[in-house]
Amino acid sequence: MADLKILTVDDSPTMRRIIINTLKRAGYNKVVEATDGKDALAKLKVEEVNFVITDWNMPEMDGLTFVTVLRSMEEYKSIPILMVTTRSVKDDIVNALKAGVNNYIVKPFTPDTLKQKIEQVLAG
Repeated sequence: MADLKILTVDDSPTMRRIIINTLKRAGYNKVVEATDGKDALAKLKVEEVNFVITDWNMPEMDGLTFVTVLRSMEEYKSIPILMVTTRSVKDDIVNALKAGVNNYIVKPFTPDTLKQKIEQVLAG
């Protein structure tokens, strides 16, 4: 668990800070930040990331597009992806799962929810 390096992708600096602080309290200290899907893809080229937490609504490249691109790349086909978003419509959740996210959290969320979803995804 402590060796897990997590990429958190969100255009809101405040939300990234909340997620990072929550991750650190849960024992995940290796976190890389990205502001959108394009930035995240660039960070993945230079960082060895084992887990991705991404927002959906972002400029440049939204989370759904980012997940789709990631899943089309051989080296990231099996990387765990957790989507954290305000989009709570069932169709959106279904589309995210079809695109390849492993789990989904609707904002606002509690630290316990984030920790549980990460553990669920890691447990497979």
